[in-house]
Amino acid sequence: MSTEHATETALWHRICPVEELEPMWGEAALLDGTQIALVRLPDERIFAVDHWDPVAQANVMARGIVGSKGGTPTLASPIHKQVYSLQTGECLSEDGPALGTFEVRVQDGHLEVKA
Repeated sequence: MSTEHATETALWHRICPVEELEPMWGEAALLDGTQIALVRLPDERIFAVDHWDPVAQANVMARGIVGSKGGTPTLASPIHKQVYSLQTGECLSEDGPALGTFEVRVQDGHLEVKA
């Protein structure tokens, strides 16, 4: 997955065991002072995006509605219902700001996020 936040000096950060992430539910994590939303899908894909909702101006995205649009996994804002691609962060429901995305990997059963 590509990432808006990662740079050449980005490091991998161990977040939690993958088994602690319930499929189709978001979880929030604090990563170097930045709140991120984590989403695990039933097919075991995991995504990390900004927890900050750019429209509602609040850290709420981990409480969003997980779904899909045209085969693309999505996360809808729990406040104003904008729909974002979990893969790219792009707002799919209207012209508007995107969510930042983070690269993820699983190492020894633990989720790691690059930031």
